[in-house]
Amino acid sequence: MAQSSTVSGRGSKAPSYTLDTIELPKSVKTAERALEIILIPTILFVIIGAFHLHFMLTVGDWDFWIDWKDREWWLTLTPPVTITFLGALHYILWEHFRLPFGATLGCLALLIGAWAERYWGMHWWAHYPLNFVTPAIFFAGALALDAILLLTRSMILTGVFGAGLFALLFWPANWAWIAPFHVPVEMNGNVMTIADLIGFEYVRTGTPEYIRIIERGTLRTFGQWSAPVSAFFAAFVSILIYWMWWYVGKAFSTVRYIKGRI
Repeated sequence: MAQSSTVSGRGSKAPSYTLDTIELPKSVKTAERALEIILIPTILFVIIGAFHLHFMLTVGDWDFWIDWKDREWWLTLTPPVTITFLGALHYILWEHFRLPFGATLGCLALLIGAWAERYWGMHWWAHYPLNFVTPAIFFAGALALDAILLLTRSMILTGVFGAGLFALLFWPANWAWIAPFHVPVEMNGNVMTIADLIGFEYVRTGTPEYIRIIERGTLRTFGQWSAPVSAFFAAFVSILIYWMWWYVGKAFSTVRYIKGRI
């Protein structure tokens, strides 16, 4: 910091200060850049692994197999379970860096982990067809969630409108590619969907048929429209879970200092 003197009234001199730019040594710049190159991919790898593990242990088979993707359980469970990490990433990236793409980044990390596991583990290793183990698409709801956070800059409004839209857009975003698998076919005198037929042809020793829970429940008492009821219920639950995991992200990213005795 450089100091200079200026003459003010009555002949007195008042000091003025000029802040000079501090130039870091080249070795320090190189070390910082090397740390960023190592740290950023490591953090992304941890997010991919943790998010994918969390997703597989909760949604599990409902998102794994094409014949499990029904209009009740899959729609009800998937959005609330997925929005957990998105709420935490929203807090970390928005509050600390003012970056409004936490949901899109989280969904991209989840799909990278899902596609890596489906291709190398289930298609290349176990020889299941890719359309039998295709993961769901989340980008429509993630973009809406990020856009509402950017426009409102409010955790409450983002939770009400963004998390609700995230769940409501899940079924329309995936229906385009799932619809062909719900076409009815006749097989040995039984009517089933193409997804059911694929599931019967490709035997899964770990998940026998009697374990599969699809299209079961009392939602059909609401005029037989199970998909909209499931979507709106998932939207309500997603709002609450988004707020809860916003504070989870806050708890894990807040720096706390312990006052020393010296």
